[in-house]
Amino acid sequence: MSPRVSIRTRSALAIAAALAVVAAGGAAFGISGAQAATTSLCQEQTAAVAGGSYIVQNNEYDSSASECVSTDGNADFTVANSSIANATNGSPGSYPSIYQGCHWGSCSSGGLTATPVQVSKLTPGQVTTSWSTTQPGGSSAYDVAYDVWFNKTPTTSGQPNCTELMVWLNHNGGVQPFGSQVAGGVSVGGHSYNIWEGAQSSWDTVSYSMTTPATSVSNLDVGALAQDAVSRGYLSSSCYLIDVEAGFELWQGGAGLATSSFSVTVGGSGSSPSPSPTPTSPSPSPTPSGAAACSAAYSVVNSWSGGFQGQVVVKNTGSGTLNGWRLGWTFPGDQAISNLWNGSYTQSGPSVAVTSAAYNGSLAPGATATVGFTASYTGTNTAPSAATCT
Repeated sequence: MSPRVSIRTRSALAIAAALAVVAAGGAAFGISGAQAATTSLCQEQTAAVAGGSYIVQNNEYDSSASECVSTDGNADFTVANSSIANATNGSPGSYPSIYQGCHWGSCSSGGLTATPVQVSKLTPGQVTTSWSTTQPGGSSAYDVAYDVWFNKTPTTSGQPNCTELMVWLNHNGGVQPFGSQVAGGVSVGGHSYNIWEGAQSSWDTVSYSMTTPATSVSNLDVGALAQDAVSRGYLSSSCYLIDVEAGFELWQGGAGLATSSFSVTVGGSGSSPSPSPTPTSPSPSPTPSGAAACSAAYSVVNSWSGGFQGQVVVKNTGSGTLNGWRLGWTFPGDQAISNLWNGSYTQSGPSVAVTSAAYNGSLAPGATATVGFTASYTGTNTAPSAATCT
């Protein structure tokens, strides 16, 4: 199947009403308590919802067929009708969606609009999002996908020029992500993905497609996905996260697809904490419960001149639940970790210690967690003789 062409490259229409001012730091923007009259949006129309914290956009950018969405003014919308009939080996006709941030200069209030987050500071838990959908299936062709945009500067009035990061929860009707598959069965933030990547005219699109289809996600960790993309060379740590969108790319039909709730949490106030990307004081040694034991498997995932991406897979090898774990290894050369995710670390000379994060420290018997990192080196990148887990 031929890859689809670039998506959503039109500017959204200016929002007519003034957006309510919402505090950004650590605020989770959710559904507004008051019900509003149902609003119908067709073609390229938009509406501010939930007090301006989000914007619903119809964004019908590559089809002239009749297609509209409706919203009641809360952080939700439904595809009311769709006659879109694009070929599934080309571009989708529309991306009805809801977003927090700035889309082609049209911005919601607070959140990412007030504080775009530089990727170098986008640690796991810094930005999380939850989304609940209805997916009717049938003969329609569509995906259910986040579209997360990064730009080289904190703001832009046009097409973002860094990286487009998509997260596919599901798809129907034989459609596929842009580009080609570059990795399979990759675990990031508690989900398993197949990863696709392709170069657009002035940016890369990297798509994380869930291997197990989902209708909803809770506290999806944008930072964990971003750092994985950085480690693979698809995202620059100097770019800025400016927009988190969630919706449905429609190739054919799609009536009945719906978002029942959507939220973005900025500032690490969600349930996932923010491990520091720089060395910190070690946490107290965790205490396993029951007959728990663990193993650690070190490996190099990717390498380039003067640097590499490594990982350590932690496995509970005991018969009881492991409530926290601690890793240790000693590099035989001058390897120096520059970024680590899914844990907190310290490095003293060649010695590295890693403690579990709050969201991956509890492992049932046989369960695993993966710590990933990027590092620099000179000479030979020889692996440690052993990695320990306690």
